[in-house]
Amino acid sequence: MEPGPPLLLGHRGARASKSVPENTLASFDLALEHGGDGFEFDVRLTADKQAVVCHDPKHGRSTIARANSSRLADLPRLDEVLRRYGQRVFLDIELKVSGLESIVLAALRDHRPERGFVVSSFLPDVIMELKVRSAAVSTGIICDKTRQLATWRKLPIDYVIAEKSLVKLSLVEEIHATGRKLLVWTVNDVKSMRWLSRWGVDGIISDDTQRLVRTLKPASGKPS
Repeated sequence: MEPGPPLLLGHRGARASKSVPENTLASFDLALEHGGDGFEFDVRLTADKQAVVCHDPKHGRSTIARANSSRLADLPRLDEVLRRYGQRVFLDIELKVSGLESIVLAALRDHRPERGFVVSSFLPDVIMELKVRSAAVSTGIICDKTRQLATWRKLPIDYVIAEKSLVKLSLVEEIHATGRKLLVWTVNDVKSMRWLSRWGVDGIISDDTQRLVRTLKPASGKPS
Protein backbone atom coordinates (compact mmCIF):
# COMPACT_ATOMS: atom_id res chain seq x y z
CA MET A 1 0.00 0.00 0.00
CA GLU A 2 1.29 3.44 -0.91
CA PRO A 3 1.95 5.64 2.12
CA GLY A 4 -0.31 8.63 2.61
CA PRO A 5 1.02 12.18 2.56
CA PRO A 6 3.01 13.18 5.63
CA LEU A 7 1.64 15.40 8.35
CA LEU A 8 3.01 18.91 7.86
CA LEU A 9 3.85 20.21 11.32
CA GLY A 10 5.22 23.48 12.64
CA HIS A 11 8.25 23.46 14.93
CA ARG A 12 7.18 25.46 17.99
CA GLY A 13 4.52 26.89 15.70
CA ALA A 14 5.66 28.95 12.73
CA ARG A 15 9.13 29.50 14.12
CA ALA A 16 10.66 30.96 10.95
CA SER A 17 8.26 33.91 11.09
CA LYS A 18 10.02 36.70 12.95
CA SER A 19 6.83 38.66 13.52
CA VAL A 20 5.60 36.34 16.29
CA PRO A 21 7.47 34.54 19.12
CA GLU A 22 7.75 30.75 19.00
CA ASN A 23 5.65 28.57 21.29
CA THR A 24 2.84 31.12 21.47
CA LEU A 25 -0.79 30.95 20.43
CA ALA A 26 -0.02 33.49 17.71
CA SER A 27 2.74 31.26 16.33
CA PHE A 28 0.49 28.19 16.43
CA ASP A 29 -2.28 30.11 14.68
CA LEU A 30 0.16 31.23 11.98
CA ALA A 31 1.35 27.66 11.33
CA LEU A 32 -2.26 26.65 10.76
CA GLU A 33 -2.98 29.72 8.65
CA HIS A 34 -0.11 28.62 6.41
CA GLY A 35 -1.95 25.32 5.91
CA GLY A 36 -0.12 23.08 8.36
CA ASP A 37 -1.74 19.98 9.83
CA GLY A 38 -0.61 20.78 13.37
CA PHE A 39 2.47 21.69 15.34
CA GLU A 40 5.07 20.64 17.90
CA PHE A 41 5.38 22.55 21.16
CA ASP A 42 7.37 22.31 24.40
CA VAL A 43 6.05 21.87 27.93
CA ARG A 44 7.77 22.60 31.24
CA LEU A 45 6.78 22.37 34.91
CA THR A 46 6.53 25.35 37.25
CA ALA A 47 7.27 25.34 40.97
CA ASP A 48 3.53 25.22 41.72
CA LYS A 49 3.03 22.22 39.40
CA GLN A 50 1.55 23.94 36.37
CA ALA A 51 2.30 22.82 32.81
CA VAL A 52 3.42 25.82 30.75
CA VAL A 53 4.57 26.09 27.15
CA CYS A 54 8.21 27.14 26.80
CA HIS A 55 11.31 25.66 25.18
CA ASP A 56 14.06 27.10 27.37
CA PRO A 57 14.47 26.48 31.11
CA LYS A 58 14.33 30.23 31.74
CA HIS A 59 11.73 32.76 30.68
CA GLY A 60 13.03 36.26 31.00
CA ARG A 61 14.72 36.36 34.39
CA SER A 62 12.68 33.51 35.82
CA THR A 63 13.80 29.88 35.99
CA ILE A 64 10.57 28.08 35.18
CA ALA A 65 11.13 25.16 37.56
CA ARG A 66 11.61 27.62 40.46
CA ALA A 67 8.89 30.10 39.58
CA ASN A 68 5.20 30.01 40.39
CA SER A 69 2.89 30.21 37.39
CA SER A 70 1.67 33.65 38.48
CA ARG A 71 5.10 34.99 37.49
CA LEU A 72 4.78 33.36 34.06
CA ALA A 73 1.35 34.65 33.14
CA ASP A 74 2.34 35.39 29.53
CA LEU A 75 3.20 31.74 28.80
CA PRO A 76 0.45 29.52 27.34
CA ARG A 77 -0.79 26.67 29.53
CA LEU A 78 -0.97 23.12 28.25
CA ASP A 79 -4.71 22.81 28.89
CA GLU A 80 -5.25 26.09 27.02
CA VAL A 81 -3.47 24.70 23.95
CA LEU A 82 -5.42 21.44 24.12
CA ARG A 83 -8.75 23.27 24.41
CA ARG A 84 -7.98 25.68 21.60
CA TYR A 85 -6.51 23.26 19.04
CA GLY A 86 -7.27 19.69 20.07
CA GLN A 87 -10.43 19.31 18.01
CA ARG A 88 -8.85 20.35 14.73
CA VAL A 89 -5.11 19.58 14.42
CA PHE A 90 -2.39 17.04 15.22
CA LEU A 91 -0.36 17.93 18.33
CA ASP A 92 3.21 16.86 19.17
CA ILE A 93 3.50 17.60 22.89
CA GLU A 94 7.17 17.56 23.89
CA LEU A 95 7.91 17.18 27.59
CA LYS A 96 11.19 18.88 28.39
CA VAL A 97 11.41 17.60 31.99
CA SER A 98 10.17 14.78 34.17
CA GLY A 99 7.38 15.30 36.69
CA LEU A 100 4.79 16.32 34.11
CA GLU A 101 3.40 12.87 33.44
CA SER A 102 0.32 12.94 35.71
CA ILE A 103 -0.54 16.52 34.74
CA VAL A 104 -0.30 15.78 31.03
CA LEU A 105 -2.37 12.61 31.23
CA ALA A 106 -5.07 14.42 33.22
CA ALA A 107 -5.13 17.24 30.66
CA LEU A 108 -5.45 14.71 27.84
CA ARG A 109 -8.35 13.01 29.59
CA ASP A 110 -10.14 16.35 29.89
CA HIS A 111 -9.29 17.61 26.39
CA ARG A 112 -8.32 14.63 24.26
CA PRO A 113 -7.13 15.71 20.80
CA GLU A 114 -9.48 14.44 18.11
CA ARG A 115 -7.09 14.71 15.14
CA GLY A 116 -4.22 12.73 16.66
CA PHE A 117 -1.37 13.48 19.04
CA VAL A 118 1.88 12.19 20.45
CA VAL A 119 3.49 12.93 23.81
CA SER A 120 7.21 13.04 23.04
CA SER A 121 10.46 13.49 24.94
CA PHE A 122 14.21 13.08 24.70
CA LEU A 123 13.98 11.39 28.11
CA PRO A 124 13.31 7.61 28.03
CA ASP A 125 12.27 7.63 31.69
CA VAL A 126 9.48 10.06 30.88
CA ILE A 127 8.19 7.76 28.13
CA MET A 128 8.33 4.75 30.45
CA GLU A 129 6.46 6.60 33.20
CA LEU A 130 3.74 7.71 30.79
CA LYS A 131 3.17 4.14 29.61
CA VAL A 132 3.11 2.79 33.17
CA ARG A 133 0.38 5.28 34.03
CA SER A 134 -1.57 4.90 30.77
CA ALA A 135 -0.95 2.14 28.26
CA ALA A 136 -3.25 3.92 25.79
CA VAL A 137 -1.33 7.20 25.56
CA SER A 138 0.52 7.75 22.27
CA THR A 139 4.24 8.28 22.96
CA GLY A 140 7.36 9.11 20.99
CA ILE A 141 11.09 9.20 21.64
CA ILE A 142 13.01 12.17 20.21
CA CYS A 143 16.48 11.38 18.86
CA ASP A 144 19.27 13.63 17.65
CA LYS A 145 22.24 11.24 18.05
CA THR A 146 22.95 7.83 16.54
CA ARG A 147 23.44 6.12 19.92
CA GLN A 148 20.12 7.53 21.11
CA LEU A 149 18.34 6.36 17.97
CA ALA A 150 19.63 2.83 18.59
CA THR A 151 17.34 2.52 21.66
CA TRP A 152 13.98 3.05 19.97
CA ARG A 153 13.16 -0.66 19.60
CA LYS A 154 13.43 -1.18 23.37
CA LEU A 155 10.95 1.55 24.31
CA PRO A 156 7.14 1.39 24.53
CA ILE A 157 6.62 4.01 21.83
CA ASP A 158 4.32 4.64 18.92
CA TYR A 159 6.53 7.24 17.21
CA VAL A 160 10.21 7.78 16.53
CA ILE A 161 10.92 11.50 16.17
CA ALA A 162 14.32 11.70 14.51
CA GLU A 163 16.59 14.58 13.57
CA LYS A 164 16.85 14.86 9.80
CA SER A 165 20.51 13.82 9.50
CA LEU A 166 19.73 10.43 11.11
CA VAL A 167 17.06 9.44 8.61
CA LYS A 168 17.74 6.97 5.80
CA LEU A 169 15.24 5.02 3.72
CA SER A 170 16.24 1.85 5.57
CA LEU A 171 15.27 3.48 8.88
CA VAL A 172 11.87 4.50 7.50
CA GLU A 173 11.26 0.94 6.36
CA GLU A 174 12.48 -0.58 9.63
CA ILE A 175 10.26 1.65 11.76
CA HIS A 176 7.22 1.00 9.60
CA ALA A 177 7.88 -2.74 9.69
CA THR A 178 7.38 -2.65 13.47
CA GLY A 179 4.08 -0.78 13.18
CA ARG A 180 5.53 2.47 14.48
CA LYS A 181 5.52 5.89 12.81
CA LEU A 182 8.31 8.33 12.01
CA LEU A 183 8.32 12.11 12.35
CA VAL A 184 11.39 14.01 11.12
CA TRP A 185 12.72 17.36 12.39
CA THR A 186 13.81 20.10 11.71
CA VAL A 187 13.30 20.15 7.94
CA ASN A 188 13.62 23.60 6.40
CA ASP A 189 14.95 23.01 2.88
CA VAL A 190 12.79 22.07 -0.10
CA LYS A 191 15.00 19.21 -1.27
CA SER A 192 14.77 17.40 2.08
CA MET A 193 11.03 17.99 2.31
CA ARG A 194 10.56 16.30 -1.05
CA TRP A 195 12.75 13.25 -0.48
CA LEU A 196 11.33 12.61 2.96
CA SER A 197 7.83 12.76 1.51
CA ARG A 198 8.80 10.31 -1.25
CA TRP A 199 10.24 7.95 1.36
CA GLY A 200 6.88 7.85 3.12
CA VAL A 201 7.69 9.40 6.49
CA ASP A 202 4.60 10.02 8.58
CA GLY A 203 5.28 13.65 9.43
CA ILE A 204 7.70 16.48 8.73
CA ILE A 205 8.39 19.14 11.35
CA SER A 206 9.62 22.47 10.02
CA ASP A 207 10.38 25.98 11.26
CA ASP A 208 9.14 27.27 7.91
CA THR A 209 5.55 26.12 7.70
CA GLN A 210 4.80 28.33 4.74
CA ARG A 211 7.60 26.75 2.68
CA LEU A 212 6.65 23.26 3.88
CA VAL A 213 3.03 23.64 2.79
CA ARG A 214 3.90 25.31 -0.51
CA THR A 215 6.30 22.46 -1.29
CA LEU A 216 4.17 19.46 -0.34
CA LYS A 217 0.61 20.76 -0.40
CA PRO A 218 0.85 23.59 -2.95
CA ALA A 219 -2.89 23.78 -3.61
CA SER A 220 -3.33 24.85 0.02
CA GLY A 221 -0.40 27.26 0.10
CA LYS A 222 -1.19 30.94 0.25
CA PRO A 223 0.37 33.28 -2.31
CA SER A 224 3.12 35.64 -1.27
